[in-house]
Parts: sequence; C-alpha cells; structure tokens
Amino acid sequence: MNQLDDLLTQLGTGRWNILHILLFSYWFSLLSYHTLGGVFLAPKIDFTCRPPAASPHARTTNDSCAYFEEDSSTGFEEERPCTEWDFDNSTFSSTVTSEFGLVCEREYLRATYQSIYMLGIFVGAPLNGMMADRFGRLPMVAVSSIIYTVIAIGSSFLYSLPFLLGARFLLGLMHPTSLQTGYILVLEMAEPKWRSALGVSLFLSWAMGTMAWGGFAYLVRDWRWLQLTVSLPCLLFLPALFFLDESPRWLAVEGRQEKALRILKKAAKMNRVEIQSDEKILSILKDDQKEVQEKATHGNYKDKVKEYFEVAVILFRTPRLRIITIVMYFDYLVTGLVYFGLSLSGGNFSTNPFLYMALMGLMEVPGNTFVIPIITRFARKTLNIFFFVISGAALLALPFIPADHAWAAVTLAMVGKMSITFTFNILFLVASEVFPTEVRSRGMGTSLMMSRVGAMVAPFVTETLSSVCPWAPSVVFGASAVAAGLATLALPETKGVALPNTISRFEARSNTKDVIEDPRVPAGGTEGGSEEKQLTSSAV
Repeated sequence: MNQLDDLLTQLGTGRWNILHILLFSYWFSLLSYHTLGGVFLAPKIDFTCRPPAASPHARTTNDSCAYFEEDSSTGFEEERPCTEWDFDNSTFSSTVTSEFGLVCEREYLRATYQSIYMLGIFVGAPLNGMMADRFGRLPMVAVSSIIYTVIAIGSSFLYSLPFLLGARFLLGLMHPTSLQTGYILVLEMAEPKWRSALGVSLFLSWAMGTMAWGGFAYLVRDWRWLQLTVSLPCLLFLPALFFLDESPRWLAVEGRQEKALRILKKAAKMNRVEIQSDEKILSILKDDQKEVQEKATHGNYKDKVKEYFEVAVILFRTPRLRIITIVMYFDYLVTGLVYFGLSLSGGNFSTNPFLYMALMGLMEVPGNTFVIPIITRFARKTLNIFFFVISGAALLALPFIPADHAWAAVTLAMVGKMSITFTFNILFLVASEVFPTEVRSRGMGTSLMMSRVGAMVAPFVTETLSSVCPWAPSVVFGASAVAAGLATLALPETKGVALPNTISRFEARSNTKDVIEDPRVPAGGTEGGSEEKQLTSSAV
C-alpha cells in the first residue's frame, strides 16, 4: 500500500464512509427501474385488428396485422394492412405498445425502446471516464443525476414516440456517468481491505431495485403513472448531493491538496478517529500528484481519443494477446446477451411477469454475495467455465419442459440467471488480471463495452425469435453460454500468479506455460497488490 492507502486505513470505515455507501446504494437501486423499463412499459401484449368502421363486413387475418375487405367493383376480397388495433388490457391498462401501436411492422420499435437505453450506455461509458478524470467525480455525479431525474420524470409526459426514444437514449447516456463514477468515488474513499467486498455489496441494491421493479409494476398498471412512480424517488437523492464529498485521491493527483485535506479532516471527525498532522497529510497528498498535470489531465481530447483507439488496436497485434482479447470480448458479449435476455424474458418463461422480475432480482443476491469467498478458493478459469456451462445447460433444457410445468421452466431460468450473475462478477476480476499492465485498463474497458453490445442485441433476440418459436430465445442464450464456456478454455489461469507488466514479456513466455509464479504476490493477487481488486456486477 502507498501512504494514502495507509491514511485511509487510519480513517477506517465509519459514518463518513457509510453515508456515501448508503446514498449511492439508494441511487443505484433507482437506476434498475429504467434499465429494465421495457419489460413493463413496452411489453408484448395480445391484440386484434380493428377494421375501419366503413368496412363492417371485413375479416381479419390470423396474425391480426391485416384484414380482408370485399372490393365493390370486382367482388373479390383484397388484403389491406391494419392501422388500428384493440389491445388486451387484462394485465396492463396502458402501455407504450398499445398507445403507439408497436405491433406488426412497427413491432421492432418495442425492442428498440429497450435497446436504445443500452446504446446510450455504450456511447456514454468511454466518455464518462475522460470527463470524470477531467472535471472530478462529484461534479459528474451531480450533473448526471440531475439530468437523469429531469428526463426520467419528463418522460411520463411525452406524447411523441421519437421524443420518448430520444429520452431513453439520454437516460442511458447518463447511466454510466452517475453509476460508474459514483462507484469509483465510493471505492476511492474506502480503506483497502474492504474495497473488494464493498465493490460487490454496492450492487446488492441493484438486485433489491430489480425485485422492487416487479412490485411497482404489479401495483401500477398504467405506463405513464408507473414511469412517474419510479422516477419521483430520484428527487430524494438530489439533496444528498450537498452531503457528498469529492474523492480525496482525485483531488490529490490534481494538485488540490488543501481541499483534499479539509475532506480528510471532516472524514476523521465523522469517523471519530485521530489522524496525522496537517503537514504530514499534505506531504502524503503531494506524493500522489501527477508529474505533468497539464499534459496528463488537460491535454487535447482529440489526442486522448486517438491514443485510446491506438491502444485498443494493440490488443490485436500480438498472437497470445489477440487470443485473450477475442475470448474476453466474446465472453463479455455473451454474458451481456444472456443476463439481459433473461431479465427481459418474463413473458416467455412465466405467466406472471411481476413475480418473474422479483425472482430475477433475488437470484442476483447470491451472485453478488458469495462471489468473493468462491473466487478465493477456486481457479478463475474453472469457475467461469463451470458457471457458463451451468447457465447454458439450464437454458437449453427449457424447450423440453412441458407446458403444464411452468414452475420447472421458471426454476431453470432462475438457475441460468444466478449462474450468469456469478460469471459477470468473475469476468470483471479475470479482465483485471489477464491483460498485461501496459494495456489492462483498455482491455477491461473495451471488454465491458462488448457486454453492452450483447445487452443491445438481447431485446431483439427475445422479441423477434419468441414470435417465431417461444423456446428459440432460450436455445440461443443457452448455446451462446456453452460456447463462451468452451472459449474460456483458451484463457490462462490467473489465480495466485502475477502477469507481466509489458506485452513483450507476455508474448515471450513459453506456449506451455501461461503464467509465472511471483513470490512477492499473495495467492489470488497480481502485480500491484490484490487489495486493489474491484469487483462489480458489470451488467449495470
């Protein structure tokens, strides 16, 4: 540990840390409602074609997307496209689907409603890192949470589908800025020994929010009122911004040591501990300052973007690193596809979508709670393969469940969801260990972006394939999970070993020896110390 970590250890975990943990846990739980909004706001519902009133003898086709009308001049029936429908309101009184007629040739817009949020996350994720490093953690959290709240509440009053889709994209754009930056802010305040556990436990609130989402939707069946109901609690977070502090670590490296000192003294007072003298603390903070602050932090953004993509290309230039990059990209893509595909498939696997959503959230609890003790005992690669295969096997078994055994189908879906949640958490740790230090951050960042691609594709798989064959999505998800498990065989094991700092050293290793033991690194660690490991449910 460096001196700043020693100082955070002296501060311990007290009221100052708990305040930030509780506030951000509350905020994270609210984001889950909108991330999975398409399940209850734009669901797939039954409908029948409503022929024009001027055609009283018209009859509809089997798919209710057209109707037959007798041509008065020829006496023959002609097929005409349906433009109005009657929707089944037995489950939902009003939905985006029924209000905007998202059926037949416009059915793809239902999947778009869910997918465009993920597109916003995909676009916002790389921008978030640069902006949070440039302007600070707390300002970005404040700006994004305010914008998110305004758009979420305002969406309840939008009567134009393009504007509604645009609002969904902007919500997704703000998602990583408020969630990932808030996550980093809390971890940078934590004492080293609790960072891994805190990184996982922070997202237990996401699971709680997912369960609550099913409850809210059960109680409020009108999509506008439901959107407003789950958006208004965002207002309660905004006053909390006045009680949050900036990351002392970020302030230190930006040369703002005096402000960092004030925050640390406030933290010590709230935690009721004694810390070192002001002079000593300032000396510690100055040690963490960047050598060339102006160049590193305030450089030309065009150069930063160029550098980012140049490093991304490096991931494919050498043979062994290329294999690891491809496998990690595929694993992340499949994990995002299966995780969100299962979350959006309540109508396919259960007749009660509200209970299904609550159970989906419940299955994330063990995936976030028990991952730390599991990864400290077993090999990373073995665990990933195991959970990929278990998830895939459960989903591939779904088509063989008789229709009158719905409980069995839901049980298998829950096993698949719990297993893929474990995989998401373990993958994040593997990505932090399997890439050489020289390209670790870029490898992790671009891999995580691939999970967003899977999340964007998931709604189209569930909606398009389920209309062709109800069990087709589960086969796609299951086969993909098994394929990802097999692909993981190509990865090296990283538990208890240290990966090299440079690509050249990484490539220079013997093909028969993937890793080199390093006596300086404890079991389960990598170069730089295991205490810096940060686990998170990357699906959010």
